[in-house]
Amino acid sequence: MITKTYNLETLTCPSCSIKIEGALRKTKGVEEVEVLFNSSKAKVTFDESIISQDDIKDIIEGLGYRVLKVK
Repeated sequence: MITKTYNLETLTCPSCSIKIEGALRKTKGVEEVEVLFNSSKAKVTFDESIISQDDIKDIIEGLGYRVLKVK
């Protein structure tokens, strides 16, 4: 397992956080998700043998939220 932090464009409402968390929790290979509304970050723990950090970025951006940086 690996944990990455995704810096997102500014989230405008708490429901944005819930939407991102919900989508990632349903994703195979994702173990844990925490979206921090105030800092616009998503902390994701996942299994790299199942899903890549770029796949997770694509899921977030597919929901309409730009990923600025991954660390």
